[in-house]
Amino acid sequence: MKKLNSAAAITILLVIFSMLIFVIQIIIFKTPRDTGFYFMQDMGFLPLQVAIVTVIIGRILNDREKRERLKKTNMMLGSFFSEIGNEMLLRLSAMKTNSGEFKKELEIKESWSSRDFRKAAAAIEGHDLSLFCTAEDFQSLKEFLSEKRSFMLLMLTNPNLHEHESFTDLLWAVFHLADELSARDGFYGLPESDTAHLNNDAKRAYDAILSVWVIYMGHLKTNYPYLFSLEMRRNPFAGEGGVVIR
Repeated sequence: MKKLNSAAAITILLVIFSMLIFVIQIIIFKTPRDTGFYFMQDMGFLPLQVAIVTVIIGRILNDREKRERLKKTNMMLGSFFSEIGNEMLLRLSAMKTNSGEFKKELEIKESWSSRDFRKAAAAIEGHDLSLFCTAEDFQSLKEFLSEKRSFMLLMLTNPNLHEHESFTDLLWAVFHLADELSARDGFYGLPESDTAHLNNDAKRAYDAILSVWVIYMGHLKTNYPYLFSLEMRRNPFAGEGGVVIR
């Protein structure tokens, strides 16, 4: 409201200043007809000027602002995978019952193009992943996610989050899994129905992380080759090579 009032006050002052200039012009040159003519001519160009400023220049500025927001969102993605995502991929990948499926499609290489990343994303969507977590797995995930709760809450409050809908869904899926795990005192002796429910929550989080991870890796390949090199070497689907360059 305060900004709106300030804008209105500035607009009124500019209009008064403009009218004052016209009055001074009439007084000095005593040509009200010419002043009126040029005033109407300026008014005729006004819609065109508004169109140029609001539509063309406005769109350029909006596109630039959007690119800046996307850049900040991708920085958030990097923080997420460094802090939580990569570890979650390692843990949940070890719990897959169909571990051999689509592994080859996710062995990301230096030579990959945008087409290869799109094929990897399609491979994830085309497979029905299955997870089976033991009581020890659930307990370990519970402790890990409990430690990272503050970090995830901080991410959810970031205003740039709405630029990446998939990332938002990912955070909510991981948050839900963390809440389900923290709501239970232990995981031994749970009924099969509850174990299946928790496995489904873990699967939802894993699906979301995988989908965003492939997009993120493609972004790194294009924009940050040195970061891509590290993430490629610690890819959980790339075998036992490790991060050490040999």
